[in-house]
Amino acid sequence: MPRASDHEPLLRLLLGGVPASILRRLLDTHGDAASALAAGPRDWASHGLDRAACLAVRAPDDAALARSLHWLEDSRHHLLGWRDEAYPPLLRRIASPPAVLFVAGDPALLWRPAVAVVGSRAATAGGRANAATFASALARAGLCVTSGMAAGIDAAAHQAALDASGMTVAVLGTGPDVAYPASHRPLMARIAAAGAVVSEHPPGTAPLRTHFPSRNRILVGLSLGVLVVEAATRSGALITARQAGDAGREVFALPGSIHNPMARGCHRLIRDGAQLVETPAEVLDALAPLVSDLARALRGALEHSIPAGAPPQAVPQPDDPDTYRLWQALGHDPTGMDDLLARTGLTAATVSSILLALELEGRVAAEHGRYSRVGV
Repeated sequence: MPRASDHEPLLRLLLGGVPASILRRLLDTHGDAASALAAGPRDWASHGLDRAACLAVRAPDDAALARSLHWLEDSRHHLLGWRDEAYPPLLRRIASPPAVLFVAGDPALLWRPAVAVVGSRAATAGGRANAATFASALARAGLCVTSGMAAGIDAAAHQAALDASGMTVAVLGTGPDVAYPASHRPLMARIAAAGAVVSEHPPGTAPLRTHFPSRNRILVGLSLGVLVVEAATRSGALITARQAGDAGREVFALPGSIHNPMARGCHRLIRDGAQLVETPAEVLDALAPLVSDLARALRGALEHSIPAGAPPQAVPQPDDPDTYRLWQALGHDPTGMDDLLARTGLTAATVSSILLALELEGRVAAEHGRYSRVGV
């Protein structure tokens, strides 16, 4: 695993205020952050950085840099850059992907097939109950429940996924160490311990109004679909749903009473073409082909595809060396990701994609971020 100090070049570029689009170009051009940083102001300017930003990169905020490096000293804290193998593949496909992700918890969860469950902060009791019912069922089915850790629907979805021993990811509009609202600090700690907390902002970043719409694009990018439980006609959840449609993701909405102002946004989405759903099974049925496609794409990218129509083998064969090595590292006792990486010597991206394929084939079980063989 990289040391905190290994991330200093990337942090200097980020804390210098380099916009995500320019930072991605710099990393693509030079291959890594250290080379991009060493290229100097003339090269940075050629990529679109103005004079003020060039000066900021050369002299970043020392306190902010020290705070980020200190945060990364924790073994459960991670920084994923645009060029890292572990950067989640679905997120790369959106129009403006973040150049970096700070992750508290298990970064492998960002590769999992996920559903975003979103809605009003001022949710009704019925709305919170519906969010919990759907999130619990989706989590028990093996999907990762993503949301924004806001009050109302978001919090209900995260808590239900955790209570179901499922996977959940919170995408923040603050730094990865800043709970918003502050009362959600215990929830954030619980998510980081059993799932993942994600932000494109460095540690210490306070909640700013402009951060939350941009946060929603990451939530959409990590998910195969977005479920809107309750939303007023002017709602951040509707922004998320529109971003999901623009990104080619599935959009689902729960209908409600015509007398409930928190249902009117959902009704608008349904009129505009969102799928009306009344049960979690309807969401699962709609996403099943996308989950299979994602697994095939991930395995195909790593040359671990299974021939069409071929029955799953009980034990991976030695001619598929990475899968075979991972299988040998697994046992019937649940094993964490860090142990699997140490036992196999494979990258987190490779292990995550193989585990997903094996789980979909019914040969691996996942619980609380730990993996074990099924039946063999």
